[in-house]
Amino acid sequence: MKGVSEKELKHHTRRLSIKEGIFCTIRNAFADNYLSAFAIALGTQSFLVAILNSIWNLGPATQLLGAKFVGKIKRKKILKKSIAVEALAWIFIAFSGVLYLKNILVGFLPFFIIAGLIVMVSASGIGHPSWFSLMGDVVDSKYRGRWWSKRSTLIYFTTVLFSVIAAVVLNCFRTTGKEIFGFILLFVVAAIARFYCARLIGKHYEPEFKTQKTKNFSLKKLLRNSKKSNFGKFILFRGMFSFTIGLTSPLVSIYLLRDLGLDYLTYILIYLAGTLFSIITLNFWGKISDKYGNYRVIALTTLIIPLTPILWILSANKFYLFFIPSLIGGTAWTAFMMASGNFIYDNVQKQKRGKAISYYNLLIGLGALVGGIVSAVLIGTLNTDWIEPLYLIFLIGAICRMVVVAFWIPGIREIKRKEISLGLGELKKTFFKEIKPTLSEDLHEIASIRHYLSEK
Repeated sequence: MKGVSEKELKHHTRRLSIKEGIFCTIRNAFADNYLSAFAIALGTQSFLVAILNSIWNLGPATQLLGAKFVGKIKRKKILKKSIAVEALAWIFIAFSGVLYLKNILVGFLPFFIIAGLIVMVSASGIGHPSWFSLMGDVVDSKYRGRWWSKRSTLIYFTTVLFSVIAAVVLNCFRTTGKEIFGFILLFVVAAIARFYCARLIGKHYEPEFKTQKTKNFSLKKLLRNSKKSNFGKFILFRGMFSFTIGLTSPLVSIYLLRDLGLDYLTYILIYLAGTLFSIITLNFWGKISDKYGNYRVIALTTLIIPLTPILWILSANKFYLFFIPSLIGGTAWTAFMMASGNFIYDNVQKQKRGKAISYYNLLIGLGALVGGIVSAVLIGTLNTDWIEPLYLIFLIGAICRMVVVAFWIPGIREIKRKEISLGLGELKKTFFKEIKPTLSEDLHEIASIRHYLSEK
């Protein structure tokens, strides 16, 4: 664009990125959140549903391939193609619903869904290093925490909104005995939204990627020197922590839909309650991370996250499930994820970010995948008289989370010099000081969604 400064181009790209993220939430809300429900509606066994939920963690393995393309192929080009493949995968998954209605290959349909999901998450994995690298070039480090928290706040808000709409649609189809038609409709709409996201990516400004000779940055070398590397310690922690998360997270949808027999609207409200609460807290956590450092946010939230599996099983009351596990676990998890992403930007050189995020997500994905497989085996084989097998798995998962946090977190440090340490007193003081202006900012940003949507 002639006559436009790089600063203006980056600003325009950041606004387009928010618009693209909002349309991406249609896929999250209409497809991602209901894939397990779709599989259960087709009569898929709990073992295969747990496997299906674990496959979401397979994508990071393809990020290694995607990282190799960064600097060799235009990042926007990689992204556009990977997103298009995602969209096609959702159309394939929707077609399995058509086969079910026609009573064709019904016994193989769970495997069709699994195959479609593998293609989808693999394509997403290939594109992610390019997206992470590109966004790192257009978001200034001085306000990175606040900008990402703003983008995430808007994304979480629209995710909740679209998810509720999807739940209402599914319940309407369910009451008329045409539940599968509802799933097909949602998946097709999700695919169309992803095609539009690819178009928006094509309008992004892509700063020149300057390749520089750097020391060998292989995963093997990174892990071998992990004791000396802050980033190496962190990704090992995330890999092991992800394994403990994977022990229980694939079972939550089974617990809510099959064990408790919740309808789709109640299910999605409970499932996304944490996201809803995060809308009013994430901007606050972004300010905390900018002021005190991302490590302090990570350390604080990892004191809370290990408790969530236990909280799920303490009561089957719907109001309890909505407010307690989701409120505590959801807000802590989203703050942890935001701080973890920013922690990588702080600890890794610009030229290495593509590979860094691929290594990071690879260990997370492998950890979660192995944890999910162990979870599927346990739910299929455990047979106890003194406690429900699912409850026992949740207890094991909580204990494993605590052990990993206690072992790794004390050895990781904040790489950037920040203000005074963040204790509970300072956190409380900052909370009461920032909560009113932060909520005001959140409401302003939510009200301005229409302006982002009009960005061209």
